[in-house]
Amino acid sequence: QVQLVESGGGLVQAGDSLRLSCAVSGGTFSRNCMGWFRQAHGKEREFVAGITWSGSSALYADSVKDRFTVSRDNAKNTVYLQMNNLKPEDKAVYYCAVDFGSDTRVPMNSGTYDYWGQGTQVTVSS
Repeated sequence: QVQLVESGGGLVQAGDSLRLSCAVSGGTFSRNCMGWFRQAHGKEREFVAGITWSGSSALYADSVKDRFTVSRDNAKNTVYLQMNNLKPEDKAVYYCAVDFGSDTRVPMNSGTYDYWGQGTQVTVSS
């Protein structure tokens, strides 16, 4: 019964910012890793960023590490992805996911994650 709901996507101009949110319900929001993935049209889903339960460790794809910031608020059962200086190549459906089997390290493999949200569309125009 674990559910993840993403929000915050939209249409923006290149250079703008967005903050995505992922609210988790139906499970214990602790001792897990949260990940963000994205999938552009015609491409495979790729890892974007992730964060451990404590927030002490975060991991970013090289393409976003200087622009995106992942964080979490365990009291709100929510993980965030702050996206700055968006580029047209960032256009994709963004998904959040939870891995209950990982604690201190962030997996990059999508197959590791147990539950997924439905995604939120991010479109960046030039």
